[in-house]
Amino acid sequence: MPAVDARRALLGRLIDHAALFPPASMPMAEALAADRLARHGGDAWLLGRFVCPASLLGELGAEERSLTVIADGKLPRDPRIESVEAREPVDFEGEVYVEVPLDDSLDGRLDGLAERGLRAKVRCGGASAPATADLARFIRGCRDRDLVFKATAGLHHAYPSGDGGHGFLNVLAAAVFGDEPAALEAGPGSFELDATSFRWDTRTADATDLARARGTLLHSIGSCSFAEPVEELRGLGLLP
Repeated sequence: MPAVDARRALLGRLIDHAALFPPASMPMAEALAADRLARHGGDAWLLGRFVCPASLLGELGAEERSLTVIADGKLPRDPRIESVEAREPVDFEGEVYVEVPLDDSLDGRLDGLAERGLRAKVRCGGASAPATADLARFIRGCRDRDLVFKATAGLHHAYPSGDGGHGFLNVLAAAVFGDEPAALEAGPGSFELDATSFRWDTRTADATDLARARGTLLHSIGSCSFAEPVEELRGLGLLP
């Protein structure tokens, strides 16, 4: 067994739990209960932050958990808030993820985020999923500018789904290996992961490579379900 398990380097704290958001859209009490259950289970090491709108922070009570907050209102001073997600830059001392549209403004917007030391956010589904070429251009743009990003919406499945949704393993592979269009289009069974490495075709990344990709490029993904992506990973035999 290596000193650092490659599975933990790639998947550790990957999933930001967005149970309050569609399609789950749980009430706060149910979302917190689901999150609490996940945090006390054996797969808790895959769980990242709890996603909460600023407008609902008052409903959290005093429960201790790491938060990423959607800036739909005034941001209070709360030590639990580790990051903020917004459509435009906001003032916050921690991590700020700014959602960017995948249109002709992309390069200019990424340049602006890099200049300000902010981070990027991309929406991979929801009302519509972006074209593979557009998502690939976003990931390559972040790589070229040393921009950390997070991906959200439509990433419940490990591989691309029949409805046009993108796979979170594909997004991870694009961040780790490059060759973004091909990585995003790779079908079920294309990737292998065990304690020693993450593999795709002839490419191999060890725990050090994976930790670097997670630390400098892809921070996390948002998912309204924690159980669904974890069950898929287990079904694929990729979890310890």
